Amino acid sequence: QVQLVESGGGLVQAGGSLRLSCAASGHTFRGYDLGWFRQAPGKEREFVAAISWTGGDEFYTDDAAMKGRFTISRDSAKYTVYLQMNSLKLEDTAVYFCGASNKGWVQVADEYDYWGQGTQVTVSS
Repeated sequence: QVQLVESGGGLVQAGGSLRLSCAASGHTFRGYDLGWFRQAPGKEREFVAAISWTGGDEFYTDDAAMKGRFTISRDSAKYTVYLQMNSLKLEDTAVYFCGASNKGWVQVADEYDYWGQGTQVTVSS
């Protein structure tokens, strides 16, 4: 069956960097988009970035608070998607989830068919 396993989260000081990984298995993911979302306590799951598995097209949130700091990439041979996060801020603290969707609406969490268990990112001052 499809499995998405996130890793790379942890505690980091404000201004630091982290690289999250999402190891995908159980599917070819041809025609799928792999996306990163995050969810802070008491808030809805919000879109961060996505990448098309086949063509490598990248999609990013319009949220100005995140723009320019996060970069998504994939290693097709390793079936892994990455999220490089730089200049981290306190408000980036959240659980980060990896999802897979073939619906085309990459920014909509409800359109994703598969999710990982999430990885906690905590940014301290």
